[in-house]
Amino acid sequence: MYRKFKIFTFLLIIVAVSVEGFAQGGGIHKVGTTSFQFLKVNPDARATAMGEAVVSVANTSDAVFSNPACLSRIPDFDVSLYYIDWLLDISHTAISAAKTFSGIGTFALHAVMTDVGEIEETSVDFLYRDETTGLYNPGLTGNTFSPGSQVVGLSFSRYMTNNFAFGVTAKWAREDLGVKSASSIVFDGGITYNTDFRSLQLAASITNFGPEVTYIDESYPLPQILTIGTSFFVFAPEDAMFFQADQNKLLLAFDMVEARDYGQQYQVGVEYAFNEMLFLRTGYKINYDIQGLTLGFGLKFFNTKVDYSYNEFGEYFDSVHRFTFSFTK
Repeated sequence: MYRKFKIFTFLLIIVAVSVEGFAQGGGIHKVGTTSFQFLKVNPDARATAMGEAVVSVANTSDAVFSNPACLSRIPDFDVSLYYIDWLLDISHTAISAAKTFSGIGTFALHAVMTDVGEIEETSVDFLYRDETTGLYNPGLTGNTFSPGSQVVGLSFSRYMTNNFAFGVTAKWAREDLGVKSASSIVFDGGITYNTDFRSLQLAASITNFGPEVTYIDESYPLPQILTIGTSFFVFAPEDAMFFQADQNKLLLAFDMVEARDYGQQYQVGVEYAFNEMLFLRTGYKINYDIQGLTLGFGLKFFNTKVDYSYNEFGEYFDSVHRFTFSFTK
């Protein structure tokens, strides 16, 4: 066990040092300096209800959005559908599916689409005043365009030992701004470690690693994020950190986040489960400009689960609602 822990610690140090070195070389922690912001939107209702403190918690195909190493926890098959009622009438829809092959590992596919809707086109050439009515045309050309973004990804994960797992994701991301579009190949990677000390889990992930994205003649880095987290059951039927409780579980998770375009952030999440049928969740996001409290719940019937999350976005934006429908075998 000591040897396995040393391996995990060594890999974690390499991840942290490499990301920090890359970040320092790129002049990071400046808000608004990264491209492809849609990559930072997690569509999963369970994760966002827990303040996104799930780098060590994820155990279904939703792991493709937080830590691909957690895909190795899927016993057989999982598929999930996601919908987000996002800010300013924008919506996100997504799908993820994962299948575990004995002796090989777990493969997963996912896709995300962002729908901004139709926007009326304007041009300075159409700024004029109608001499008859005296009304101004604010530049409307009569045409519309529909910006948006798409992501398609392939992931692989497997256990290297009974306690240590790794995962990688390669995804193609594209953003269409109407007048110009750009695309890039993006990579995620993660590791998980089961400490064998009751239910204590450790994990780390790097998401959105890749080349800079170029629009016309300007290049911008991707919104790269390093996350390190831990989780355990406060009480549970078995392997609880403090005391046993039949049919009841209380999961506590904590993540530390280092984002390329922001300072250090923290995420805390709690999930209460009754008889693996009813799930109540809450979380809090620390050092975020407009995000804070998160809430949600889940209902599980046989192999099917429905999850919902509520996220507040400050004084000037409407709250965000997410829905996830999943089937696990």
